[in-house]
Amino acid sequence: MSILEKREPSRPPSMDASQLAKPIAAYAAHLADLGYTALTIGGNTDSARHLAAWLALSGIAVSALDEQVFDRFARHRCQCGGNRRLDRLSGKYVNRARRFARFLGTLGLVPVAAPKPAAVDPFVARFGEWLRRHRGLSERTIARHVRMVSRLLPALGADPRSYDAVRVRAVILDEGRRCSAAYVKTMAMALRGYLRFLAARGECRPGLDHAVPLTPDWRLSALQSRPQLRIIIRSA
Repeated sequence: MSILEKREPSRPPSMDASQLAKPIAAYAAHLADLGYTALTIGGNTDSARHLAAWLALSGIAVSALDEQVFDRFARHRCQCGGNRRLDRLSGKYVNRARRFARFLGTLGLVPVAAPKPAAVDPFVARFGEWLRRHRGLSERTIARHVRMVSRLLPALGADPRSYDAVRVRAVILDEGRRCSAAYVKTMAMALRGYLRFLAARGECRPGLDHAVPLTPDWRLSALQSRPQLRIIIRSA
């Protein structure tokens, strides 16, 4: 037998999503609805496709996905196909696959434990009540604003008294590098409302809502390559 015949078979030319092809397409649409960029969606669906291919090659049912299976996926030496140059998976790559598995749970394809109620910061919870009482917004809009502000809160910080214009601008610009302009525009609107609410209660310095950039005037695709970008701010 020749040396070539003793070698392991070469990896397939592409990864086969197998029975998860349609859920992966639905996952891509779901991420687009959340405002993620095409680049971010591509990275997440690549990880999802890899997980699907590995499950099929390993003979593991989708419904069997659990932490033990994910540990095996994270450690496997990849021969699943495609043009991956590395046979090891990074933690970030595996976490993307985990997010896809959680999406499969919403479709009923993977068993999920009963979710714990998401903890909402007290200020953000009161912001939701303020919108309900004084702005007359629909419950769907209120939930969206609360969700968006909650997403920004780790970067803003837990103490509104520490907020300043530099931090307010930075958190929105950072989101602009990851999400679509339309999504960030809505997020900026929610943040302005939240800052007005805090200022009215004396919880943060007044006028910070004017520090939120006007998103229609952004060139989001050039944020990193043009550090001298001028930001248009509402006049006080």
